[in-house]
Amino acid sequence: MTGVPADREALEGRVFLVLVLGVSLAFLWILRPYAGAILWGTVLAIVFAPLNRHLRDRLRQRRTLAAATSLVVIVLLVLFPVALIVASLIDEGTALYQRIQSGELSAATWFQQVFAALPDWAVDLLNRFGLTNLETVQARLADFLTRSMQFIATQAINIGQNTFAFVVSLFVMLYLLFFLLRDGDLLARRIRDAVPMLPERQRNLATRFTTVIRATIKGNLVVALVQGVLGWLIFWILGVGAPVLLGVLIALLSLLPAIGAPVVWVPVAIYLFATGHTWQGIVLAVFGALVIGSADNILRPILVGKDTKLPDYVVLISTLGGIAVFGANGFVIGPVIAALFVAVWEIFPRAWPAPGGTPTP
Repeated sequence: MTGVPADREALEGRVFLVLVLGVSLAFLWILRPYAGAILWGTVLAIVFAPLNRHLRDRLRQRRTLAAATSLVVIVLLVLFPVALIVASLIDEGTALYQRIQSGELSAATWFQQVFAALPDWAVDLLNRFGLTNLETVQARLADFLTRSMQFIATQAINIGQNTFAFVVSLFVMLYLLFFLLRDGDLLARRIRDAVPMLPERQRNLATRFTTVIRATIKGNLVVALVQGVLGWLIFWILGVGAPVLLGVLIALLSLLPAIGAPVVWVPVAIYLFATGHTWQGIVLAVFGALVIGSADNILRPILVGKDTKLPDYVVLISTLGGIAVFGANGFVIGPVIAALFVAVWEIFPRAWPAPGGTPTP
């Protein structure tokens, strides 16, 4: 007995709960400007946690040295290549836009060559959608490219004008990533101690959460990156213009199961056939179908193994919804939220079964 009346103790408990929620929301609010940096720092820490544990074992449990080594590996394998890709993408996009504006690259000529090579049924199908009017199509393409290049240019200018904010966000991500790698196990233990839940159920839930997040990241982003690199490689070998831009498009569209890489390489192959580059078109079609198309089926089981895999329709809907709500970060946030949703509802029926059943962790 504490000597405190039960009603007063219950009131204090409710007040303290409100205080905890209020302080937590305030803390999240002040972290909002760096939400993207925190997100990517956490994601990278989860994905590279096995590497960090391996290095820690090899370095005789020197946690700081292992985390620092893991951070260097992440910078070299992830951040540096991404920076090079973004720089190349901006250069290629700007050059392509200038070629179109100067008339060096004519959309009308391109469409005439393609339409001449299409079968009658394909031309009839395009007629239904009003896509055989070259002036209209060229105007739509020019408008799309103008908007795209304006967006790319705006982002580049924003990065240049807000260099300090960008550097601070990058520093926050790397700083957080280092401590998550070094002290992630301790932080996870503290969170488990603070959550009022059975230890077995906590471990089960934490394991599933980590599993589905890692499976989502490796099974989607890594496979998309590999398909994008394969697309860039074949476009570069065949001498197709703007190979980095096309490779990035393949990577982005590969994140959407219902769309995928063929949306990019199939029109390019048609264009190569239509312009008389027959062997290049054949090589691209074979490479796209057999290599780029098979990368998902080959790499996903290797990278994910028996980890939880979301249905394709869930990945598509959650990715599009994530982009609509969170912008570019939605490519990760959407599928991760969907994965956590699936994990929670897999655990819920066993933790709180129907009347007469026995709950299990």
